[in-house]
Amino acid sequence: MFFSHFPEIYRPFTGLMTDLYQLTMAYGYWKTGIYSKKASFQLFYRHAPFGGAGTVTAGLAMAVDYLENLRFSDQDVHYLGNLRDVNGKNLFDEGFLNYLQRFRFSCDVWAMPEGVVSFPFEPLMRIDGPLIEAQLIETALLNLINYSTLVATKAARVVQAAQGDTVLEFGLRRAQGPDGGLTAARSAYIGGCDATSNLLAGKIYGIPVKGTHAHSWVMCFEDELSAFEAYSSVMPGNCILLVDTYDTLKGVENAVIVGRQLRQRGYNLSGIRLDSGDLAVLSVQARKILDEAGFNDTLILASNDLDEDAITRLKQQGAKVDAWGVGTKLVTAFGQPALGGVYKLSALEKSPGNWEYKIKLSETPEKTTNPGLLQVRRFFDHQGQPAGDLIFDADESSPGAETLQSGSVSHFEDLLIPVFREGKLVYQPPALPLVRANCSAQRGLFDGWEGREYPVVLSDHMKQRKLALIERNDVPQSESGHAPRSI
Repeated sequence: MFFSHFPEIYRPFTGLMTDLYQLTMAYGYWKTGIYSKKASFQLFYRHAPFGGAGTVTAGLAMAVDYLENLRFSDQDVHYLGNLRDVNGKNLFDEGFLNYLQRFRFSCDVWAMPEGVVSFPFEPLMRIDGPLIEAQLIETALLNLINYSTLVATKAARVVQAAQGDTVLEFGLRRAQGPDGGLTAARSAYIGGCDATSNLLAGKIYGIPVKGTHAHSWVMCFEDELSAFEAYSSVMPGNCILLVDTYDTLKGVENAVIVGRQLRQRGYNLSGIRLDSGDLAVLSVQARKILDEAGFNDTLILASNDLDEDAITRLKQQGAKVDAWGVGTKLVTAFGQPALGGVYKLSALEKSPGNWEYKIKLSETPEKTTNPGLLQVRRFFDHQGQPAGDLIFDADESSPGAETLQSGSVSHFEDLLIPVFREGKLVYQPPALPLVRANCSAQRGLFDGWEGREYPVVLSDHMKQRKLALIERNDVPQSESGHAPRSI
């Protein structure tokens, strides 16, 4: 089984990793006898975060671990058995609690692999199976996919702004709890960060770990030079010196002195770190001091509340920075606290093989959902570049690219792949470095769409079905909320 921190920490509690209303609905399905009816749910988001066009999908491996380990323990059942309604009566009866004790996941799951670039209204996951099971997993799947995708997307934006420079994730101390720090480190690595400061993430996921020292180290010694000399004596092969505790440029000069001492011992000064002040001006001056002293290979690392916008500005100002330490604004997804992914019922089986398609209507057009057993097909042109995406029903025989109106296409790829078949895992999540490499390749495919709208449309069959369901419910077409023709 793919190794993730999720089951190691939460394995005893998988059944209760949900909201109460999922259990009350499940109990209702069970009591009314419809719990075993086959249903299809889709997990998607409506708006791309950070003002961008799409997202980098992430979190599937943790979702796989969750679904493989989903159980209600004796302690879980005992806890649920002690819940009471407003009249002091048992919230759930004994028969339902016995069902939960025997619960085993048996759905089919389709999902976009981690690292794939996705767009609004495209299902990131589709779950087909008994209604009660597909309902129970909603909260946990949203928890695992939403935050992971959000941070991976933020990381990809930061990496793009860095234009090939090294990017380090330094956000554990500002993350939303220990698990938030772990998930952020993993997602940031998928998005393209080169290393993390988080040792637990390094141990669990095999992510490279990097770090320097803090201002407190310098302040513990009589002067800065003594502090640098002491650090270089204990970390000669990993000597990156934080130079801005007192006077930044004097700190660079002291780093040069220590660098010369290191060379005499057969080592090199790996780098210096700037953590305050005008990073553009200071990095240029620091580079000049280092180069004139013959330390052309010594890296300059910058930190201090960086994100993609700050890095872009610093590069425009001519900053001489080789590596960027990005923390708070990455792990907290600064500017976009949540992805806003949703989980909606899109079909319910009336009899074996006979589906009744479901639509959620709204006076807010974008909240009207797409009905059916959904799949996403990505078309490519003859140069191998994405030409557009088609959302269609998986039962459609031959959905084509003509709906895209984007010229000739060479081939296509269906983005949702089978992950579980009747509760059995049929997909092995790849090792994290492969996910990261796939993400990089995926993002590269969309470079040509920078500044242009990428087409995402419904198939003609899906459009007709959606309109028919809207009209059946007497909702004006102007309120229909068609999937947008572009993102």
